[in-house]
Amino acid sequence: MRRWLSSAHRSSLAAEARRRMLAPLLERGWALHPERDAIQKTFVFDSRASPFPSSARGDSPFCAAFSFMTRVAMVAEKLDHHPEWTNVYGRVDVTLTTHDAGGVSEKDVELANLMDAFAGELAKHDQ
Repeated sequence: MRRWLSSAHRSSLAAEARRRMLAPLLERGWALHPERDAIQKTFVFDSRASPFPSSARGDSPFCAAFSFMTRVAMVAEKLDHHPEWTNVYGRVDVTLTTHDAGGVSEKDVELANLMDAFAGELAKHDQ
C-alpha cells in the first residue's frame, strides 16, 4: 500500500527549511553531493552489527549490511521513495534525492533519519 504524499513531500526544500532539516543530518555524517542536489552517506558495518545470532550470521559484515538494506528497502517501498545505493561487503553507499522534485525533499530527510536510526540499532549489537 502506497502512502499519499503532500505537495511538500514532492517539492524540493526551500532555503530555510533546507538549512533547518539538513543540519542534524550533516552533523551525523551525511554530506551534500558535490555534483547535484542530493545527500549522501556511507554506512560501514562489522560482524557484531548483525541482528542474527552468532551461529546463524557467520560473523559477516556483509550480513549486517544486507540486513540494514533489507530493513530500509521495506520502509522505502512503503514510503514510495527508493534510495540510490551500492553495497560492497560491509559497506553501503547511499545517495538520496527526489527525482520528481528535482532535488532534496522532505522524503529524503525522512528516509535519511530512518536509515540513521536503523544503523544505530544495528550498532547496539556491537556492545
